[in-house]
Amino acid sequence: MAKEVTYYATGRRKTSAARVFLKTGTGVITVNGKPLETYMPTPTARMKVTMPFSVTDTKNQYDARVTVVGGGVTGQSEAIRHGVSRALITVNPDLRPVLKKAGMLTRDSRMVERKKYGKHKARRSTQFSKR
Repeated sequence: MAKEVTYYATGRRKTSAARVFLKTGTGVITVNGKPLETYMPTPTARMKVTMPFSVTDTKNQYDARVTVVGGGVTGQSEAIRHGVSRALITVNPDLRPVLKKAGMLTRDSRMVERKKYGKHKARRSTQFSKR
C-alpha cells in the first residue's frame, strides 16, 4: 500500500500561529487534539475555519489536523483559515485564483500597537494639568 501523503502549511493572524496538516479523508478537523466543534465555541469561528473548503468545493475530501497557539478565538480561527488555504494550494495549485479572490491567502498583519513610555496607552497622553 502506498504511503499516505500529508500536506503542511502555516497560517498566521495577530499573535496566533496555526500549523495545518492536510491529508485525504472524510472532512474531520481536529484542533489541538480536540474536534473543531468542542475547540471553537462560536459558530462564526467554525465557519471561518471551514470557509476554504466550501469556497473550493473540497468539503469532506480532506482531514485537517491543526495545532494552534497564541491569541484568542478570532485570531486562532483566522490563522487556521489562512493555514488551510495555503495547504490546499500545496495540494492543488489550480485553487489559488479562487482562494486569492476570496481573500484567504493574505496574511492579516494588523496587530496591537505597543505601549510607549510616558503614555497611558499606545497613543493616549497623560492628562493635562494647568496648575
